[in-house]
Amino acid sequence: MNPQQLREAVNQTMPFGKYAGSKLLHLPEPYLVWFSQQGFPEGKLGQQLALMHEIKVNGLESVCAPLLED
Repeated sequence: MNPQQLREAVNQTMPFGKYAGSKLLHLPEPYLVWFSQQGFPEGKLGQQLALMHEIKVNGLESVCAPLLED
């Protein structure tokens, strides 16, 4: 993964569901764990959600927070 892909994932907004409009980095960990158990969506969004799951589980939010854009 290159830095640009990480930046895009951190700044991607959730397109559906309870957290629609939220940046993926701001999604609650239990929501990402649920996706992990049920299966992530296909395609780029699923890959980005899986990455956010790994970031949250490993406590790396503070490392990624500087990548957030307004």
